[in-house]
Parts: sequence; structure tokens; C-alpha cells
Amino acid sequence: MSIPPERRIYGNRTLNLRRIRAIGYDLDYTLVHYRVEEWERRAFDQAVEALAGTGWPTDSLAFDSSQVIRGLIIDLELGNLVKPTRFGYVIRAAHGTRFLDFEELRRSYAGTLVDLNEPRWVFLNTLFSLSESSLYAQLVDLLDAGRLGMMNYSDLYHRVRSTIDETHLAGTVKDEILADPDRFIEPDPEAVTALLDQHHAGKRLLLITNADWAYTRRMMAYAIDRHLQGNTTWRDVFDLVIVSAAKPAFFSEQRPLYRVVDEDQALLQPHHGDLEPGAVYFGGSAIQIEEHLGLSGDEILYVGDHLFADVHVSKALLRWRTALILRELEGEIEAMEAFAPSENLLTGLMAEKETLERRVAEVRLDRLRSSHNYAAAPEGLSDPDAELADLQQQIVGLDDRIAPLAKAAGEIRNQTWGPLMRSGYDKSLYARQVERYADVYTSRVSNFLFVTPYAFLRAAHSTLPHDLG
Repeated sequence: MSIPPERRIYGNRTLNLRRIRAIGYDLDYTLVHYRVEEWERRAFDQAVEALAGTGWPTDSLAFDSSQVIRGLIIDLELGNLVKPTRFGYVIRAAHGTRFLDFEELRRSYAGTLVDLNEPRWVFLNTLFSLSESSLYAQLVDLLDAGRLGMMNYSDLYHRVRSTIDETHLAGTVKDEILADPDRFIEPDPEAVTALLDQHHAGKRLLLITNADWAYTRRMMAYAIDRHLQGNTTWRDVFDLVIVSAAKPAFFSEQRPLYRVVDEDQALLQPHHGDLEPGAVYFGGSAIQIEEHLGLSGDEILYVGDHLFADVHVSKALLRWRTALILRELEGEIEAMEAFAPSENLLTGLMAEKETLERRVAEVRLDRLRSSHNYAAAPEGLSDPDAELADLQQQIVGLDDRIAPLAKAAGEIRNQTWGPLMRSGYDKSLYARQVERYADVYTSRVSNFLFVTPYAFLRAAHSTLPHDLG
């Protein structure tokens, strides 16, 4: 069976699914995928309403999904959104909504590397970050215009973050989703078949989500139950359900565990001892899950969309196997395939330019040796100045052809920031984090249909600069 590239599972490390005995899933943007524009616009609008209620001038603020992507980083010191390479070099940045030109970029970040361990940088690594980054960028403009009073860029970010958190806790957006799920949720019936494949193959399926039980049960019923046969429900497919998990603390801390004893999560009963298969629990920790399953870390696969809370912590602390869901991958791969003829032309032109530049360096060195008479001049070196002038003219001609192609390559999928996984000609810092912490990554849960629960997923061959090819 031929698998479309945008639906494949891509491996950073070899993953033997036959060895995996339990698979944990996140809920939001994993088992349930939202229409990003609808969700993030409502989250943005509600945060704006909350800020307006405190007297902030918000009339000009409007969500624009084309101006932000997952994987950007906020520079709390300068009030910038930045996109670094895998080594932390900033190659594109915007102050508020205005992009920095080359000289501004050089002055701001010459000698500066983005280190995610430093408090200066905020990593926007989930689709829920889109409303946050869009709002922050526009408020930086207002702050610079003197319309928000006295505060620095860091204070502004923390105000944005707390406002969005408060609106999420209020649950207004989720109430709207529950009232009209067709508006917000993108159904994927194939995901149900993939889950059933895993369930009937003997994998123990777990749901581990930060959402509360009232929301979780209704979303899971909407996304899964209508695609099941007979009286089967999603509860029959999942061995264990953990809600209000408070990830990433769920993976790193020992926390109290409660059993949910009613459908509205109004009554929680402290729980000690063995877990009951099929039950719903509140809080707890990953260690309790391992004890319940009787499995070691590398026998458990966790699937989620949040690079830090789902993938980084479970991999780094517990050595669980990890799968990252990147829905943007589909659009990115399709855009790259459409650009492939131009990419091939660009690669060829760059190879020509490298050959010419190498010849320029050789002629200059030959001229240097000849003028100082410390090494024999090569045969045929007659008029190096004329040859250099001709070579430079050819390079200028190539640059005129390369520039529009390079510009287009930097605008694949998103005209403002370019592709998620690349930063210029290098991998993005986001891609580097995916390499480090996600054993595999793919665009949606239903892509497991194409590999079966018995597959052996091999890591892609990694190349080095000196590899022949």
C-alpha cells in the first residue's frame, strides 16, 4: 500500500510497535483535532474582552493566524517574536507586528543564541500558542505607542499569559465547543479504526489529559462513539482514563490520586492501592500508571501534540517512547512537494554558484602567490583580474536568479515565517526539539492505520556533511 507522504509516520529513533504494550493518548489536538482558526480566534477574542474590561485599549486588536505559527519564541527582553535555527541563531524576527530588516536583526542578535533554558525565552510549542503570540505581538505595538502605561515586555507577556489562562479556566470557549462541536471539531473517523486496531491487538489504551472529566467524556463521545458499532463506546476501548492530569507535573511529581465517582466530576474520592481497569481517575502520577500496568518505560508509548508537556518530559524523565502529533505537517509536505521543481532549480543554481566562488578563491590565491613570489604560479595564469571580473559577473547573474527562488523557499506554507521545521537552509529550533524528544512524529493519530500495531518503524538514515551522495 502506497502511503501519501503527508500521512506517513516519520522516525527519529527506531520504534518496534510489537514491543509496545500500552499506548497513552492526549485529548486536545491529538484524539480530538480542533479547527484551529475557530478555536484560536475565540480564545483571542475572549482574552481581548477580558483586557478591555480592565480598561485596556483593545479596539484595534484582531486575530490573524497568518502572522504566527507554532514553534516561534518570544524574546521577553526585546519584545520580539523570533525564529531560530537548530543552533539558536535568530534568522527572522518581528518586534510586535513589524519585521526587523537585516541590519536591525544583526544589531539585536549578533552574538546571541536562543537557549530555551534561559528565562528570557518563551517557547510557543503548541497550537494553543497561536492566539497568545498574536495577542502579544499586537500589544507590543500598543505598549511602544505609550498606550498601556509603564511596564516592560516581560510584564506584558505575563499579563497576556495570565489573561489567557483565566479565560481557559473559566471554560467559556469549551462551553461554546460543547454547544456546537461541529463548528470547532474536525472529525477523523479513521482514528477510531486505528484505536480499534491497537485495542484488539492487545495494546492497553490510556487516555491522559489535562481536561476535566465533564469536558473529556463529551468530547470523546462526540469524536469516537458515533464511529463505533453496536452499543460499544469509547470507554470499552480505553483501559484507563486520567483527567485533570496537570501535565507536565503528572510525569515528574508524585501527586494525589482521586477516583471520579460521578459523571460531572462533582464528587472525587481519594484513591489508594491498585487501579481498577476502565475506571476514571483525577490527578495522580505516571509512576502509578507504570505500577498499574506492570510495565517499564520503554514498553509504553505516549502520543500527544505538546512538545514539552507531552513528549519532552515523558521521554526525559521516564524513558517512555513518544509520538508527536503535528497537524501542520500535512500542509507543509504538500507545499514542499509543490515547490519541488523550484527547489531542484535552486539547488542546481547554488551548486553553480559554489563552483564559481571556489574558482574566485583559487584565482585570488594564485594572484597572491604570484605577486609575492613565494610559490610557483600555476600554468595558464595570464590575466587574473580579467578572470575575476568575469567570474563576479557570472555570480551576480546567478544571484539574480537565486534570490526570488530563495525568497519563495523561505515562504513555504506561511508567507510570514516559512515552514515549521526549517529556518532558512537549516532545521528550525523546533525541529531540533522534535528530533531530541519525539521518537516518531506524524500529522494525525489515524496515520497509525498505515503501519499496523505490529510494525517495526525504522529511523530515517541520518546524513553527515561528509557523506557521499
